[in-house]
Amino acid sequence: MENQQFTTTDFALESGEVLPSLTLAYTTYGTRAADSRNVVLVTHGYTSSHRMVEAGGGAGSWHSLVGPGKAIDTNRLFVISSNMLGSSYGSTSPASINPRTGKPYGPDFPRITVGDIVNAQKAMLDRLGIPHLVAVAGPSYGGYQAFQWAVAYPDFVDGIVAAVTSPKDLGGPAATRRLLDQLAQDPNWNGGWYYDRGGVRTAMTAYRVNVLKFYGIEAQLAAQYPDAAAREAAIRRMAEPWVEAFDANALVVLRRALETFDTTPLFPRIRAKVLYALSRTDKLFPPTLAPDVMAKLKAAGVDARYVEIDSELGHLASGLDGPMWAPELARFMRDLVS
Repeated sequence: MENQQFTTTDFALESGEVLPSLTLAYTTYGTRAADSRNVVLVTHGYTSSHRMVEAGGGAGSWHSLVGPGKAIDTNRLFVISSNMLGSSYGSTSPASINPRTGKPYGPDFPRITVGDIVNAQKAMLDRLGIPHLVAVAGPSYGGYQAFQWAVAYPDFVDGIVAAVTSPKDLGGPAATRRLLDQLAQDPNWNGGWYYDRGGVRTAMTAYRVNVLKFYGIEAQLAAQYPDAAAREAAIRRMAEPWVEAFDANALVVLRRALETFDTTPLFPRIRAKVLYALSRTDKLFPPTLAPDVMAKLKAAGVDARYVEIDSELGHLASGLDGPMWAPELARFMRDLVS
């Protein structure tokens, strides 16, 4: 599927700042019903893109879950996969040209929130004439967006699927500081003004390799590369396309957007059904989060289900081991449209 774009002007952020121009990249799959009421919004993770439901869509791809006859069945459903505001794959971001200066926004990009990311998607759906969503579904940062959709637009969404994620940020400002410290080790960093210095490949490569390992990529590659050195080389090869595509300032902007993210006080607003999925071996969002989240959802009167993915693939399990929880996801989706 080809990239499509939604563009608008004078987009107001929750901070009160206004983006003179806003573009969101997106792709679509399946056929839109005449009444446009068969639409599912798929939301992507922190470092991935709106192509996440395609074969080769990157680490943790949801190719096994979205498509004809799959759990999110594009024979019946029309899927819109939207890039995030602030991300690096065709949407307005720090690498975009600031119309006031004629240069990339860089560190001057306005501070955004998860609410802004979702509000931009809502503006896109309004322009497309989508009156309602069957579901919002996504892993990791995509799950943050799903929870935000449920509390921000409670009557617009029938269900959310939030996988390998949490309804609130777990890292806080300290996580942003750690990220900035890592990036600042690159000799080209220059306080984030590196665009005319050749970028920050050294820091971004180290960052990506560490993230893939933390997500569980070594377990995925163990059988194919039993030798540790060969496995390390394979991981670095996997990191290279991402390093070429992703802007370091986008990492910072999206990380900062999480510092105020906490939907749990707003759970009583949720009208959507919820499917919450965690991976047994995920170090980022361990299953120990589930009892508290589910108790709070239940206390708020939310119709919520939980599924644990019995996978060795850590944070990547929701996509790479998609068949392990696809039956539960398929049942949840059928219940929404029955």
